[in-house]
Amino acid sequence: MTEPEKSDRDEALRRRRLDAIFGDVLPDPTRDERVLGGDIGSAEEDSAGERERDLLSDVPPHHG
Repeated sequence: MTEPEKSDRDEALRRRRLDAIFGDVLPDPTRDERVLGGDIGSAEEDSAGERERDLLSDVPPHHG
């Protein structure tokens, strides 16, 4: 067996072991983490930015 074939096989085995141990490392993004519409600068993203600005502006004075 040649060295590249062996290293590819070893890498695949290593990844399978890691997947078996850790499973999904990163959870699926929640609805508020996804870019709505799939296009940066979309209207949905702008409204999400507006919601965040509204929430940040509605912070009590003692919370900075």
